[in-house]
Amino acid sequence: MKLQINNENNNELKNYVRNKMFEYNMKHFPDELKGKYQEIHIFLQDEGEQVCGGILGEVCWNWLDVQYLFVEPEHRGHGYGKKLIHEAEKIAKEKQCDFMKVDTFDFQALDFYKKEGFEVYGIIENAGRHTHYYMKKDLLK
Repeated sequence: MKLQINNENNNELKNYVRNKMFEYNMKHFPDELKGKYQEIHIFLQDEGEQVCGGILGEVCWNWLDVQYLFVEPEHRGHGYGKKLIHEAEKIAKEKQCDFMKVDTFDFQALDFYKKEGFEVYGIIENAGRHTHYYMKKDLLK
């Protein structure tokens, strides 16, 4: 067997590793949580259908993981981020998630997430010369 480092974008190889990890994980989750996986795509669009922001994430077993939340700079401060996160939370509750999680840097949206009820559960200092925050919002409260 040989070790090969491959930096090209090979979906077949990536999917193999991802699927094997998912298969392994499934052996350790209770039956009632199996099959609870869904990608979440919520888009903010203007009248001309131009995307101005959105949320990308996934419902994974009993949580919703917000992987990306973005609003174009000219549309910030108008409540669109709040509308996006509330829509994600609505989906999480419909999917019977116990919590939502997100990560953010000190130069991104820490205060926004705190206002929306997220709490910091982990911090990594000096991540690209910044502080990286891991946050969670319980939905069962």
